[in-house]
Amino acid sequence: MSDCAGSNIPAIDAIAAPKGLDAQTRTELEAAAFRGLVAHLQNRTDVQNIDLMNLAGFCRNCLAKWYLAAARQHGVDLDYDGAREVVYGMTYDDWKDRHQRDASDEQKRIYAETTHLHAVIPGAK
Repeated sequence: MSDCAGSNIPAIDAIAAPKGLDAQTRTELEAAAFRGLVAHLQNRTDVQNIDLMNLAGFCRNCLAKWYLAAARQHGVDLDYDGAREVVYGMTYDDWKDRHQRDASDEQKRIYAETTHLHAVIPGAK
């Protein structure tokens, strides 16, 4: 259900950084924030992707697509399944079997109504 295609988000370069922060430190801080978010989502298996999409316009699959797009920009040989394993901490099929519940009609309705707000991830197709 989570296709991660909808609204445009600002380019990564357009995100403000603290004044005086060098590029390497900025990259390290952003990487640490990403790792923290991924670890949190790996621990919060009760939070369904459709709920993330409905509330925030992105989900674990979107994070995997952003990771995949970045890998491609750096010439890293990675596929979508590999990127999902980074984010989920296991294969996507294992995660679905262990944690994914069927979406309710209400969740599906909200998802359809908010599709225009879902993240657009260039370079991940």
